[in-house]
Amino acid sequence: MNLLLLFLLSANNDKAVEVHFTEVAPVIDGVIEEVWETADSATNFVQFSPYEKESPAEKTVVYVLQDKENLYFAFRCYAEKNKPIACLTGNEDDIKIGIDPFGSKTTAYYFIVYASKIIDDGWLLDDGRRTDNSWDGVWYRAVKLYDDRYEVEVKIPFKSIRYKKGLSEWGINFVRYIAANRETDYWIEASQLEENMVSKFGALKGISPYATGYYFELYPEGFLRYDKYGEEEGKLKPRLSLNFKWDLTPEMTLNATTYPDFAQIESDPYSLNLSRYPTYLDERRPFFLEGKEIFRMSDFGQGKGFFRPLDIFYSRRLGKSIDGEVIPILTGLKLTNKSEKWNAGVLGAYTDKYSENGTEIEPHRGFGVFRAKHRVFENSDIGMLISGTMVDRDDYNYAIGLDGVYRKGINQFILQGAVSDKNKKKGWAVSSCYFGFVRSLLTMVSAEVVQDSFDVGDIGFVPWAGRKKFMLYSGPFKTYPKGSFRNLFIAPGIMVIQEPGSTNWSKIGAFMINPNFRNNWGFNLEMYVGPYYEADTNFLYRGINLSVWGNIAGNHLNFGGNYDYTYNYYREFLAYQASNWFSFKYSIIPQLSVSLSSNMWIEWDTLNTLIAITPRITPRFDFKINADMTFSVFNEFAMQLPEANFSETELLSNRIGLLFAWNFKPKSWLYIALNDYRVQDEDGTLQLESQIGAIKAKYLLYF
Repeated sequence: MNLLLLFLLSANNDKAVEVHFTEVAPVIDGVIEEVWETADSATNFVQFSPYEKESPAEKTVVYVLQDKENLYFAFRCYAEKNKPIACLTGNEDDIKIGIDPFGSKTTAYYFIVYASKIIDDGWLLDDGRRTDNSWDGVWYRAVKLYDDRYEVEVKIPFKSIRYKKGLSEWGINFVRYIAANRETDYWIEASQLEENMVSKFGALKGISPYATGYYFELYPEGFLRYDKYGEEEGKLKPRLSLNFKWDLTPEMTLNATTYPDFAQIESDPYSLNLSRYPTYLDERRPFFLEGKEIFRMSDFGQGKGFFRPLDIFYSRRLGKSIDGEVIPILTGLKLTNKSEKWNAGVLGAYTDKYSENGTEIEPHRGFGVFRAKHRVFENSDIGMLISGTMVDRDDYNYAIGLDGVYRKGINQFILQGAVSDKNKKKGWAVSSCYFGFVRSLLTMVSAEVVQDSFDVGDIGFVPWAGRKKFMLYSGPFKTYPKGSFRNLFIAPGIMVIQEPGSTNWSKIGAFMINPNFRNNWGFNLEMYVGPYYEADTNFLYRGINLSVWGNIAGNHLNFGGNYDYTYNYYREFLAYQASNWFSFKYSIIPQLSVSLSSNMWIEWDTLNTLIAITPRITPRFDFKINADMTFSVFNEFAMQLPEANFSETELLSNRIGLLFAWNFKPKSWLYIALNDYRVQDEDGTLQLESQIGAIKAKYLLYF
């Protein structure tokens, strides 16, 4: 039986589809016409969920063609039992294409087309363990729905993607999602732990891009921005900026920008931070999003929160905000290269100075980043990252990091280290982690040591200088082919931590249970207890974390919370504290959805008396006029209930925002955004903090 299973898995990994050349280009209209009869096809999909390795409920056929300029795909998705669902704002059918044009076995493009014609694209990174949607490509799709099937056609210009020149076999995988029964089918069979691993993609054989010459994108932006802060007079700021992208070769790209608008279209949400460390903010600015997959240290991927890489480059340090005013970036330049064995990139930027009342607050500053990563052992990597910023020879900050990751199936081991120098203050840091099986036990172990003098405050995000931490979880991971459970992970664990400034070691016992159910519900429960040493205080730490997710009426729901007895750095005393979160999105009609997200922070004092509840509630409405045009409105309320007394509820801040976004051509957008933010003053009255309005147009010219 075991030999038969190994044979079937081996045969599965040998799946291939041949690319046939066509002189007549298919019309991208969602109708699979006669020209597709000459194409090779991919069939025999395998169910991934809800029943792993079972036959799909519906048949799927994928055809592949190419001409001199483009790669074409056509999906015929039969729907004899489950009628296709198209819903602009909710659960709907979709197809996915994963392409590894470098033969890298670690990195791939992905393309998603929904039944409503909405599209998405990006990168699969770290052998499919991480998804990054920062890449925005020029490609085309069409969808046509019938009663018993739907058909999708996709055209991807060769000049829109990077690929290894002369490589005639690319990695490929196809995925189909059936909304009616929440079924996911893969062309290449995948286990629940591995999912869509790039190293196990099938083969796209005989591909031969004929496109020659250079691909050049000219990307002008025009925007009109209105800013008003507090009682100051509002200012109208018109500006033009110019961005360009030049594919010097199929593997190498140069990006440049001058006088860009790096302001965010969407603001960061309100957060009450009770810990000793600052809040990490996601990057939202387009220049830094494109290519960000290169300029980072190795990570484990989504859902692996037990490990934090050494982020010695954190792009939010460039063009940072001071008193609500964004430091202008005068120019930026990036050169990146992707190949079968190497990923490399160089980034440079120069920021303007900032003054208040004639006093210079922030001087002119230059930033530079270099990254190189080399593939070893088929789908593992070793690399180097160098980042730095300088004002002059006495004001600088730089760091050098080395990292390596070894992957074999689901097993992954990461080791990374870095040294820093900030104005002659030098330090080092080391971090390592393993995720995989030790005998029959799924094991997660991480360790980090950050020296007191390690400082990347001007260029990165490693704020825990002086911390030493070791964590281990290990337990059985079971999968179930039938019944209510899809999988179940139960593991005891330990954590040993020495917080900055403490000579004692905290020792925490932990326990985790993580079931996932067949109906797409699941939860993760973690419990902790043990002696802790922090902020010159010795205490018995205890805590519980719970996260729950699922679907109600075809709409996603997520909620949870954590409850701890620990040090409250916001109020500077030892006490109980808790935080909770909730998010739910409901599609009222296919074009309109309403969502609600909330956080609630609860604080007790040293006598276990409840002193404050701080909720943040954000209702949001999204109206999709069509697949390319969206209008959104939200209102964020941040409140405080002293001693949980609802009659004395105070509105700490209120933010109202709206955004109209129109993707009228590939990579071409029109935005209209308004944001009104008000905070409570000493008299308890909401006063204007900032009022921002913007009209932004981005138009792509390419040849």
